[in-house]
Amino acid sequence: MKTIDARGLSCPEPVIMLRKAMASGENAYQLIVDNHASKENTTRYGQSQGYQVSVEMQGTEYTLTFKK
Repeated sequence: MKTIDARGLSCPEPVIMLRKAMASGENAYQLIVDNHASKENTTRYGQSQGYQVSVEMQGTEYTLTFKK
């Protein structure tokens, strides 16, 4: 599973990073973000691409897992 670290970045950067990673065609990705807007936007994007999204929160960071 590919892990994408987008901490410290604001949208649309995390979405762009996720889109580039998804272009590789893998079935699962993990994304780490540290703000609510990035969590919401990347979740919506992943779902629009057919991925199931689960979210874990640890302190101020969100770890999102995208699976087909």
